[in-house]
Amino acid sequence: RFLARQQSMAMDEFTKAEIKKVILAGLAEDLQQLGDLSSQSAVPAGCMARGRFLAKADGVVAGLEVAEMVFAIVNPDIKVQWTKYDGDYVTKGTYFGSVDGPAESVLTAERLALNLMQRMSGIATQTNRMVELTRPYHTKILDTRKTAPGLRYVDKLACVIGGGTNHRMGLYDMVMIKDNHVTAAGSITKAVDKVVSFLKSKNLYGVIPIEVETRTLGEVKEALSCLPKINRVMLDNMVKMVDTKTSRVDTTMLSKALDIIQGAVATEASGNITLETVSQVAKTGVDMISSGALTHSVTALDISLKIKLLPSSKL
Repeated sequence: RFLARQQSMAMDEFTKAEIKKVILAGLAEDLQQLGDLSSQSAVPAGCMARGRFLAKADGVVAGLEVAEMVFAIVNPDIKVQWTKYDGDYVTKGTYFGSVDGPAESVLTAERLALNLMQRMSGIATQTNRMVELTRPYHTKILDTRKTAPGLRYVDKLACVIGGGTNHRMGLYDMVMIKDNHVTAAGSITKAVDKVVSFLKSKNLYGVIPIEVETRTLGEVKEALSCLPKINRVMLDNMVKMVDTKTSRVDTTMLSKALDIIQGAVATEASGNITLETVSQVAKTGVDMISSGALTHSVTALDISLKIKLLPSSKL
């Protein structure tokens, strides 16, 4: 499975299976043993309804296919139609889809479908903003593992829909030697050697990529001495905030690190990455910029669903 996750996600069968688990867990959380008491009691039997999805803010819509899965799991007779695609930009007041089916089922699925769409659209919107700000510099925008527990695949799919690139999916598909690993091993060099030995013992060396986190220029030089054993160097917190009011940052240390590396290995900047600072960081020529804020501080895109009864309803 880790081989399939090394590149940016798509809604392949594996991803669909993982997201289906999220949906089933969400429905179980909502319905428990008694089900949707409000809809069961208040909605007349045989009632058919049509709902329309409305964007109540500007942004990139994401999670349309996921929402469709929610409705299909609740009731396969529900039909969903979209006038937009995942990744499309919508403006406030845009109707971008509809759902037709038994009213009780539509209302049962409504909240989970909206929750996932709103969260995913918020992530996709924020990611797309960063992607557009860094487009002139050809810098890749990466997500992180700072996702909501249980929503890893949902969050990371949203990042891709927004134009970003997935970092590692978990602890199983990439080795990242961070400061605490270095402390435990004794040095960057010792940590890398231990990782290489371990991966070789599992026949995974050359398959699982190795990244080393560095915090000083000295650590950058030590990481370079480990080539070609490593695949990427993270330049962590080498961007210093100078003025919080104007979001001006000092990228001097980052630039010095890149001068030392001279393109010998892929580079990733992390720390103090915001919409206001990301283009300043990209200007340095770093290959990738990762931002935990894409997923851990997401502002959901406001989306609503209002239903009307269809003429065929039996009242």
